[in-house]
Amino acid sequence: MREFGDFQTPPALVDAVLKAIYRDSIPWTRALEPTCGVGNFIVGLRSRPVPPMEIKGIEIQPRHVDELKVRESAQGLSDIVFIKGDVFQMNLAELRWSNSGRLLVVGNPPWVTNSELGSLGSRNLPSKSNFKGSEGFAAKTGDANFDIAEFIWIKLIKELAWAKPTIALLCKTSVARNVLSYCHRANLPISAPQIFLIDAKKWFGAAVDACLFRVDVGSEESDFSALTFSDLEAEFPQGRLGIANGALVSDQQTYDRLSFLDGESPVIWRQGLKHDAAAVMELTIESGTPKNRLGQVVDVEAEYLFPLLKSSDLNGSNNPIPRYRVVVTQKQLGEDTTRLRISAPKLFAYLCSHQAAFDARKSSIYVGRPPFSIFGIGDYSFKPYKVAVSGLYKTISFRVVGPSDCLPAMFDDTCYFVPCDSAVQAAAIATLLNHPNTLGFINSIVFSDSKRPVTKKMLQRVDLNAAMESFPRDELIGSFCENMRSLGEAPVTEDPFGELRWPNSVDEQQALFPLVEV
Repeated sequence: MREFGDFQTPPALVDAVLKAIYRDSIPWTRALEPTCGVGNFIVGLRSRPVPPMEIKGIEIQPRHVDELKVRESAQGLSDIVFIKGDVFQMNLAELRWSNSGRLLVVGNPPWVTNSELGSLGSRNLPSKSNFKGSEGFAAKTGDANFDIAEFIWIKLIKELAWAKPTIALLCKTSVARNVLSYCHRANLPISAPQIFLIDAKKWFGAAVDACLFRVDVGSEESDFSALTFSDLEAEFPQGRLGIANGALVSDQQTYDRLSFLDGESPVIWRQGLKHDAAAVMELTIESGTPKNRLGQVVDVEAEYLFPLLKSSDLNGSNNPIPRYRVVVTQKQLGEDTTRLRISAPKLFAYLCSHQAAFDARKSSIYVGRPPFSIFGIGDYSFKPYKVAVSGLYKTISFRVVGPSDCLPAMFDDTCYFVPCDSAVQAAAIATLLNHPNTLGFINSIVFSDSKRPVTKKMLQRVDLNAAMESFPRDELIGSFCENMRSLGEAPVTEDPFGELRWPNSVDEQQALFPLVEV
């Protein structure tokens, strides 16, 4: 049932999971499945050459409990202890066992977030609490949105640490990473983490990146770096996740080699425009006539329409030709928009005619702001040249972007950019960012299966000063000249990196253009 985030594990996958778990392990004498569903893992455990002597399963759904009773009778599971209850409300440390042997916790907890379940009216939720010890807004809301499986993982580790169990659960890879990061921050006693990738589309019809995540709990020496395997049958790891500077990195070996680039960017990255009213604000040009997504002809003052680039535009070549125009209602964050009644009467009338679209914007950032407000706007938006990157694509590349029809290009809020005063600045910065070592470093700290692999926080870690000092000039000049040509500029003859001046220092940019998270 969707209300419970329910994915019953196919017996063939259960068999593959148990083979991977048992491959190099001494058989366990006890086993627990915390959300056992119809009992497929329990049946699989019973079929092992040396099954656990004691198996318990916890399940809340009445229909699954009824099915378990049928299987218990038909398949001789009378020695299995099925507990009808809510794992969220139970103290797992209080479970009673008849022996004290090695404990295996195995299963497939729900794959949804608490917000998803709440929106479906589900009562199968943990009590709202700040279970990660977050600060600020997240603390007030009890970590407003988190994966149910993540909560279960942390509950299992904390409440069963005394038993020194092995925990092996199917989950989203993002959950596995979040659990590793939390365990590191909280210094929980885990060791030997392993991530075995699985094909969630094949097994569950789910378009998510998923894995079997396994850890040992209770070790005297904790280890928060995880070996990663390409699938359940792989005998040798394909890589290792690790912790560096307090954060998880996707490729520990590459990161160690290129960690000299991990520092503070000398330039500030900006996020593109956020307006949450694309049907009204984003236009196409058909035979010279602007039209909105509603198919309406838009007759507004031209000086408020700017070229717009999206993530898909940055996935191609340098200096892409904008396919869209965007209405820009402000030049500075919080600027009074009622002035448009006088300075741009046609635009003001157009915006007012679509007031409902702006009223429907759900984000709290618009509360108390002038009507038709946008975010990600400032003097930096109107710089003639930019270096931009999509936040969405797994393959990361940085593009130089120049003016279009003598107007500065804008970006949507899936993109990040550095504003530049000149083509030379843009070409030089893009050259440093697209160097194989820089891209290698970036790829070692991002996770390609994330909804947004590239973030502003990550980009601010790339130390371009270290890159400029470390990369041989002859490795840079060719790329620099190519970037200049793509901007329609002649390559300069002198060394562009010798006296490269960043667009603004970080302190100057903070003062000129305060960062506002949206």
